[in-house]
Amino acid sequence: MRYYEFAAADADASPAQFDTELVGPGGVAYSTPLLPQAPAGDDGTQAHLMIRLLFEDIALSPLKPPLTEANRFALLCDLDRLPVGARTEWGHLLADVLRDVPEVSLEHCKWRFRRMLHEDDTRQLIFGAATLLDSRVKAAFRAYVLLRHHEVTPRTGLAEQTATLGVLLTPRRGGNSPWDTTSIRVEGQLDLPDDELQLYRQAWNRTPEDGTAVPG
Repeated sequence: MRYYEFAAADADASPAQFDTELVGPGGVAYSTPLLPQAPAGDDGTQAHLMIRLLFEDIALSPLKPPLTEANRFALLCDLDRLPVGARTEWGHLLADVLRDVPEVSLEHCKWRFRRMLHEDDTRQLIFGAATLLDSRVKAAFRAYVLLRHHEVTPRTGLAEQTATLGVLLTPRRGGNSPWDTTSIRVEGQLDLPDDELQLYRQAWNRTPEDGTAVPG
């Protein structure tokens, strides 16, 4: 009873004010109760299960030095900031993008992204999907995560407390899972050289006027 009393008060609370421009043009404020009144995944879909499988991918993946279990714990903590009330919608999105990204010719790579900045401005979560997984795709995804982290931290004034987690899904041909999960986490102030930043911006901040629209 106490839980549902708190959950009801949580649902009635006014959303916190949030500067959507921190994530660039087109950012949308999204509010959902921290304490859900319905059990997680009660809608009977597989969408919530998809988010759980991402947790399991990260939890069970072997670690290569210098990574430690503390690093794994930090990844799982950041991933767990995705509100329970939003996980079904995000699960549907990820299932959709995994169906979508392979629908291109072999010489091209298609990308889809969704990202979330937590209300305290210190944690950013990025989900991406790409057509394939190779060294170029890994390097491009790393550049995307570094760039988005760099763009947010100077504007919040919280650079030293800020971290960004990026999770990339790519279709797998064969095996026990339909996708591969690749993750990267960065934190604090990034001292990126100007020439490196310029390359990242050229790759990921192009506009339709440049010939290619790149999602946020």
